[in-house]
Amino acid sequence: MPRLVPAVLRAADVLELFLGTEPSLSAAQITARLDLPRSTVHELLTTLVARRYLDKQAGEETMYRLGPVLLELGSRYQQRLEFAAEADTVARSVAAQCGETVHVGVLDGLDVVYVSKIDSTHSVRLISEVGVRLPAHCTAVGKVLLAGLPEAELTAALKGHKLAALTERSITSRSVLLAQLKEVRANGKASERSESNVDAGCVAAPVVDASGSWVAAMSISIPTSRHSDESWARWEKLVREGAAELSARLGGKL
Repeated sequence: MPRLVPAVLRAADVLELFLGTEPSLSAAQITARLDLPRSTVHELLTTLVARRYLDKQAGEETMYRLGPVLLELGSRYQQRLEFAAEADTVARSVAAQCGETVHVGVLDGLDVVYVSKIDSTHSVRLISEVGVRLPAHCTAVGKVLLAGLPEAELTAALKGHKLAALTERSITSRSVLLAQLKEVRANGKASERSESNVDAGCVAAPVVDASGSWVAAMSISIPTSRHSDESWARWEKLVREGAAELSARLGGKL
């Protein structure tokens, strides 16, 4: 079992007291309910107030209530839940139109993390799941997201980074990758064939938020046995439309 940090546990205990019906508590009440030394509670409250997890209210007796940073964190969490739900809804629509596997992914460092996946309706389908992490340069989703980074941020991220290969077709040259990313920015789409999986390829388009940032990407992934020029053009059209729809739901516009 992993070791838990006692000081963090005590701070969490303090915050969780406010899950009850009382919006404000005094230091004495907190001390009594947690059965901790007064000096420990004082240090915890001072730290939580300084970091805006708690607000300090002056009066006959100093009272504490939840601070604004918790509202900010809760709002971010709610946005993440809403984004995942919207991603699933749009991805399901796109998958129904093409019958292939549809993913929505976000960038974490130089990796892609998939936050939504709708399976293909075919008997031969790709094995993947939400939460899977892959090197961004090996995937169409990742290429879109790397292309959406500011140039200085991309350069700093790639400095000293070895581009690992997942297959023989994976990009391992930084100059080749940068050239492809330039094309992705110009065309608003990315593709890869057998670069992350020898038996599959995919095409992806950016998902844009209200600020115009490429915050996610949607892809259609297809086993190589079903590749054809005609189908590939249709998948590109569908993934662009799906990404545009998800962008609109986030307040963005491609």
